[in-house]
Amino acid sequence: MAAQYDNTDAFRGVSFTNADLSSATFPGCDMRQIKIVDSWLMDVSVSGDVRNFRVNDVDVTLYVEAELERRHPERAQLRAMRTADEFRAMWDTIERLWSETVARAERLPEAVRHEGVDGEWSFVETLRHLVFATDAWAGRAILDEPDPFHRLGLTHTGYPPKDAAALGIELDSRPSYSEVMEARAGRVALVRGIVEGLSDAGLERPCTRAPAPGYPEEARTVGSCLRVVMEEECEHRRYMVRDLAVLEAR
Repeated sequence: MAAQYDNTDAFRGVSFTNADLSSATFPGCDMRQIKIVDSWLMDVSVSGDVRNFRVNDVDVTLYVEAELERRHPERAQLRAMRTADEFRAMWDTIERLWSETVARAERLPEAVRHEGVDGEWSFVETLRHLVFATDAWAGRAILDEPDPFHRLGLTHTGYPPKDAAALGIELDSRPSYSEVMEARAGRVALVRGIVEGLSDAGLERPCTRAPAPGYPEEARTVGSCLRVVMEEECEHRRYMVRDLAVLEAR
């Protein structure tokens, strides 16, 4: 069985020379300032917050961003948001795109909606995570609800399970698709209610509570919290469109 290293900084600054790292996976890792020299990079998949990414001395960051926006125009719309009307229009786009994606998933058998691709979250797990993201950034941070977390939410990788349990989240739960969709519908309606009552001045209102225990204490506004919710929606839908193609082909 391959070795597994979780929540460690033991490899910070280390050097791997003539090492075989083939088939290694690095989920949720801080890989800033890594330098790979004279190595074999074939059939490599990289995803995440990619900036100043040079391949053979060519910065490919702008190319990647441009190609992503060509494939997913909603990313450009998200980046351009400034006013309350633009936030409302963005949420309209998100609801429309997810409606199309849900309809596509529902043409698959129930069991397949619980099936992951290459170790990634399944469709159901992705929806559970979006429930948690909405609870954290909208229910708790924006609305200041004392107990916003749905038991079927799914925290991001690396969030301490004991902290999730303290919030009433049942990480090991295996809910049905319909149960998750019910929770999801409530969260979509919650964000819809927020954006419908939004003003330009309201975007700048400070949010005094961190999204969940363990998040850093930093300045947050309604606008910045909504942006996180919408980024989560867009990016996880992008992953699902990618994985649904694989599941459909099977």
